[in-house]
Amino acid sequence: MAVSTCPKVFASSFECRSDPDFSGGFPRHENPGPGRFSMRVGPSSSSSRGLSSLIFRFPPNFVRQLSTKARRNCSNIGVAQIVAASWSNNSATGVPAAPAATAVDDAATDTAAVPAAPVEGASGDDVAVSGNGGLPSVQGLPDLKESSFLSSDGSLSIHAGERLGRGIVTDAITTPVVNTSAYFFKKTADLIDFKEKRAISFEYGRYGNPTTVVAEEKISALEGAESTLILASGMCASTILLMALVPAGGHIVTTTDCYRKTRIFIETILPKMGITATVIDPADVGALESTLNKNKVSLFFTESPTNPFLRCVDIELVSKLCHSKGALVCIDGTFATPLNQKALALGADLVLHSATKYIGGHNDVLAGCISGPLKLVSEVRNLHHIIGGALNPNAAYLIIRGMKTLHLRVQQQNSTALRMAKILEAHPKVAHVYYPGLESHPEHELAKRQMTGFGGVVSFEIDGDLMTTIKFVDALKIPYIAPSFGGCESIVDQPAIMSYWDLSQSERLKYGIKDNLVRFSFGVEDFEDLKADILQALGTI
Repeated sequence: MAVSTCPKVFASSFECRSDPDFSGGFPRHENPGPGRFSMRVGPSSSSSRGLSSLIFRFPPNFVRQLSTKARRNCSNIGVAQIVAASWSNNSATGVPAAPAATAVDDAATDTAAVPAAPVEGASGDDVAVSGNGGLPSVQGLPDLKESSFLSSDGSLSIHAGERLGRGIVTDAITTPVVNTSAYFFKKTADLIDFKEKRAISFEYGRYGNPTTVVAEEKISALEGAESTLILASGMCASTILLMALVPAGGHIVTTTDCYRKTRIFIETILPKMGITATVIDPADVGALESTLNKNKVSLFFTESPTNPFLRCVDIELVSKLCHSKGALVCIDGTFATPLNQKALALGADLVLHSATKYIGGHNDVLAGCISGPLKLVSEVRNLHHIIGGALNPNAAYLIIRGMKTLHLRVQQQNSTALRMAKILEAHPKVAHVYYPGLESHPEHELAKRQMTGFGGVVSFEIDGDLMTTIKFVDALKIPYIAPSFGGCESIVDQPAIMSYWDLSQSERLKYGIKDNLVRFSFGVEDFEDLKADILQALGTI
């Protein structure tokens, strides 16, 4: 990651003003000439325009300095986000105050889950980044370890990757968005050191971004993973993982109930690479054992719970079986969330999420992520760097922001879904309810063992045909008729129409999709409001 130069050091404090006066030597804008943007340092004049506003204020008890190290850690973030802090009131933390001129010129240290090896021969200006794409922290600041003072997923989802160690040098509580497509090197020798692995740095936007790294580290903390790769969408994560970890001519095992686009990729794209698949019922352990004995299986890939019938896979058991035959296990835990289920702790090698859903949580961002051991995630990352599908840093910021309320949202959605599932199961106009929190669910006991909550999605069948179900859906007033799930707003859809309308009724039935099936994703609205809305809609049919 390269640096910019700055001719001056800002030593004086100042406050935000509507029309700031930069007469004290602060750079201010001049009217740019054609095709150029210029800045000058000097007294104010009537021909010059000041910045319309400032977005930061220097507290008087801070000594602020710009340094080469600070600028390197904060390249291309903007003035307000590249100012490095030297704490002058930090005696309580035991951290000595640094001289003003060298406030943050110390060598950076790596704070990722798996520390990178020391970089020999690196100059004092080099910024080390871990193999996980992690960011360095500035020496002299408190070394906060996740296990030292946080014991809950809720606290981790707020602070992991940020208060616990963030490489971007800034006093902002929120993580800055680093909008850059590339990072420059100060001199060719630095580039050669980077290429010959004597120094580690950001290089190109597709290979990593400081904002994106914070999102990855936050997810890793929740999953208990060494490494996380975040990508442009859940399907991007699924397809790149399958291509990276299954060799040409390999064999995979998957389950009958799954997201349709995943099934399409497995059935139509992977065969072009000579990759074959066996599809089994999520609970059919005998079929898995038989397939492992007959084929050289590379990967068992499944959702748990599944889409849309919320079937559950015994992650601990299938992991033991697959590992005994040298096969990897990847669990798509999107419906579970990292809070309700810890697939890696149960024995899976990798866990995947469509972060578009619960992790983002606000129906405003697309993303996918893969978590697991550094070695495996690195294999997927290498292919990702070739194929693309990088997450935009603005989207990464939305993921970070969304995760800070993840535990609150999931608690509410778990509670609402379970209470409504029980009400729906007892209603005379509902033929069947699919929800792992119900005793009637085929994997209810399994779900109780491996999940701490059952999620916010309930699927159920209306006692009626296609048109009766349409009438029910259209009578609902709170949920949106839309794809996706897991957001703050409730969403409802009829899978026969939303996802399978291009197939005939008989073809849909092959996948168990009846015309009267409804998938309801509960948001964070008040339970009584949702209950009243669903009951009044049922009353119309």
